[in-house]
Amino acid sequence: MYTEGTLLFFDPFYFKNGSQPTKKFFLVIKIINNSAILACLPTSKIYIPNDIQISHGCLNEVNVCINCYIFSAKKPITKCGWSFELDTLIHGTQLDDFNLEQLKENYPINGVDYEIIGELTSDELASVIKCFSTSVLVKNKYKRILVS
Repeated sequence: MYTEGTLLFFDPFYFKNGSQPTKKFFLVIKIINNSAILACLPTSKIYIPNDIQISHGCLNEVNVCINCYIFSAKKPITKCGWSFELDTLIHGTQLDDFNLEQLKENYPINGVDYEIIGELTSDELASVIKCFSTSVLVKNKYKRILVS
């Protein structure tokens, strides 16, 4: 379930910072020492200046502190052909590490606590990793994990 490139949907997702739980997509990007994962939470809330064009792929605008990967609406991104309904972003600055045991404890039952949406295509996952591993905005500790 927690393999690199797997896109999951949690209902609800419990945030590490204690924010109100909500329905949330969750993208596993890398496995860290078989005890944790590096992941991000996709969002359809787009807070990008209007003069910056949104298109599928990496957006790296250092002068306005934006590093994100854009999944265009209705563009298949998984091996099974699944796509987001709306333009959706993952932000390099919001990468986070999650303890695998804690995730398994919080979300034990597939189809009840979470749903496996699919696995990103190899090209899509490679593009996400390249986007974040080459950004000056991503934490160095995460960049090291991404290129390992």
